[in-house]
Amino acid sequence: MRFYAEHPGRAGLQLLADLLAVGWIWLTVVVARAVHDFVLSLQGPARTLAGAGESIRGAFDDAARTAANVPFIGDELERALGTGAGAGDSLVAAGQEQMEAIARIAFGTTVATVLLGLIPVLLAWLPLRVRYARLAHSAVAARAVDSDLLALRALTRRPVRSLLRVAPDPAMSWRRDERPVVHALAALELRSLGLRAPSTPPD
Repeated sequence: MRFYAEHPGRAGLQLLADLLAVGWIWLTVVVARAVHDFVLSLQGPARTLAGAGESIRGAFDDAARTAANVPFIGDELERALGTGAGAGDSLVAAGQEQMEAIARIAFGTTVATVLLGLIPVLLAWLPLRVRYARLAHSAVAARAVDSDLLALRALTRRPVRSLLRVAPDPAMSWRRDERPVVHALAALELRSLGLRAPSTPPD
């Protein structure tokens, strides 16, 4: 596959486009990571809630163990304080659920940001580069054999005004196998791809 033209000007523009595409991809990744970190930063209140729940649970557990040693009413106090520990568990669970939900949102927004950022690359730059690579590869292969196929491609792909500058009736000249015209048509097709024409018309 040939990804770059042979003419320096065209190759320079292609290289610039490639660098811009790579830079855009890098910028997309940077923005996606920033979005991910920002969304995760919203876990702060949920983390605080879970921490408060753990503190409450620990305090009530300690109080329940202490109350268990109180004569006569120790068991009742322990059960009552155990209810407070259960409330702490509920706060911990709620905080953890919120953190998990925010983590899922962070992942989803990161994926969405990457996909949205890659749309211009996937729909514009990549198809154009692949198409050029295929056309240039086949053109170079045809150039090494003869000019007929390239001339035919020029007749079907190049603007009419460009063809008329080659010959008054380029199609007729191609059918008659007029070699200078065939070679000029092939050179026209190669130039459109930024490729060099053969130095002499092939036989």
